[in-house]
Amino acid sequence: MTQAGPFSHLALLYRSAAEYVSATTSFVREGLAAGEPVAVAVPAPNLALVAAGLGPDAGAVRLLDMGVEGRNPGRIIPAVLRDFADRHPGGRVRIIGEPIWAGRPATAYPACAQHEALINLAFAGCDAAILCPYDVAALAPEVVEEAARTHPVLLDAEGERPSGHYAPERVIDAHNRPLEEPGECLSLRFDGTDLPAARRLATRRAALLGFTGERLDDIQLVVAELGANSLDHGGGSGTLRLWATADRLVCEVSDRGHIRDPLAGRMPVDPRTPGSRGLLIVNLLADLVRVHTRPGGTVVRAYFDRP
Repeated sequence: MTQAGPFSHLALLYRSAAEYVSATTSFVREGLAAGEPVAVAVPAPNLALVAAGLGPDAGAVRLLDMGVEGRNPGRIIPAVLRDFADRHPGGRVRIIGEPIWAGRPATAYPACAQHEALINLAFAGCDAAILCPYDVAALAPEVVEEAARTHPVLLDAEGERPSGHYAPERVIDAHNRPLEEPGECLSLRFDGTDLPAARRLATRRAALLGFTGERLDDIQLVVAELGANSLDHGGGSGTLRLWATADRLVCEVSDRGHIRDPLAGRMPVDPRTPGSRGLLIVNLLADLVRVHTRPGGTVVRAYFDRP
């Protein structure tokens, strides 16, 4: 089923639950028969379908709810895919990852599409096979079209075929666009002398919205890390903006920096390696992260689901 070579990245284009179960369980059993470690990270309803289809074989597979583990698409590569692969060095690993599904909030889609494109960079040269399912009966046609740009091989009921539209860089660039302006918001300009004031402002706003305990600490840490990035890489100052929607708190930090590495904040880092991990920490803690970066300016938005 998988393409030749050390790294295989396929988009499964399915139209029914029966097609989904048949293709995913075949992919899993092929890996188990070869002695490969296998992980399945898909939304909870589909996870139940895969587990039922595998029967006793499900006990040999790492099963993860993508709605939880991949709630922020920016954490999927470091905390799900590479985390699993790095736990099994020296051999081929096999992973099913479904980050895009009908009903997922539209605000997450640009980060999801970039994630799918960035898998090709994050696993270049790695001995791994990754299968990404797409429900073509439920997803918008343009989403399916972009799947053909982010995956070199497509798989459907007719079999495998090379994608004639594979161009992951186009997808990364297409979703690196200015973010919609919010309505009313709190704003604070900061530099090296008053970054603590930015943290305190975010903490007070979050507390008023009902955040407590560890989640309140997470918000404070995210603002601190984004602010520190602005001081170190964004010209020595930045602007914090805070606002709330019906279901989220949004913390935005903008500065004059430019993120040139598209994998910044999306790769695991050895704890023994010196250097900043700011954007990685933000991706691991927030419920969604959106970024727009260009020469002369970067905007990072971290979204937190309201309690």
